[in-house]
Amino acid sequence: MKRFAILLTIVLTSLSLFAANAEAKRFGGGGSFGKQRTMSAPVQKAPTAAPAATPAQPAVAPQPAGNRWLGPLAGLAIGAGLGALFAHFGMGEGMGSFLMIMLGVFAVMMLISMFRRKQEPAMQYAGAGAPYGGSHEPVQQSYGGNVAAPVAAANIPADFPVDSFLRSAKTSFIRLQAANDRKDLDDIREYTTPEMFAEVSMQLQERGNAPQKTDVVAVNAELLEVVTENDHAIASVRMSGQLRENNDAPESFDEIWHVQKNLKDDRSVWLLAGIQQV
Repeated sequence: MKRFAILLTIVLTSLSLFAANAEAKRFGGGGSFGKQRTMSAPVQKAPTAAPAATPAQPAVAPQPAGNRWLGPLAGLAIGAGLGALFAHFGMGEGMGSFLMIMLGVFAVMMLISMFRRKQEPAMQYAGAGAPYGGSHEPVQQSYGGNVAAPVAAANIPADFPVDSFLRSAKTSFIRLQAANDRKDLDDIREYTTPEMFAEVSMQLQERGNAPQKTDVVAVNAELLEVVTENDHAIASVRMSGQLRENNDAPESFDEIWHVQKNLKDDRSVWLLAGIQQV
């Protein structure tokens, strides 16, 4: 009886250790939780593409350099003509000078408006661009021609900074994998909504002391849509690629990350609100 009890204890201990190791997974555990959405258009499975040379970029016809200045210059020319016309008909140089000044002020305002529009900051994830912790192999991030991001889709605002947003999405994905490996709750809290943080915290508690190492071999990002619900903007980003967990063979992943931002708070940043498997 005593030997049976000892044997049973050993078996149960071994099973518990096996279960703990099985629960040690990448950020999100490969499941769906948090905010879930139905896309406006059906999401197709991403094909596994072999490495290929970057396709040649189509030639873009150069735009005449003077086009953007044509409006202000034409206005000044018209003003000069009107000034001469008023002077010819006896309305005096005062009226012509006044019109020239008004048109000059209008041209300056146009230039200031163009400059401010170029200086507007792009919408980014929380902590975008900050260095991420952990040890990782060089990441093959698919910039340029590998993944074509929809720029003028009907469900994405025309002025949305798609390229910079997707670059930040990839950076955030890598950083969260590293934070999950380290069980760094402070770093995870910076990138997630309170509801999402609570779920991830529970997963880390269930993991216990089981070690986890996640290497991001390749990551692609595609912006599917940007919508407004109540006071929040919600962007759905499709993340796909390959991960290597605990020195195992690389495995493919394909999931949608839903991030949201409070539109009523000027200091609000994009936070991860849900992960949805494709």
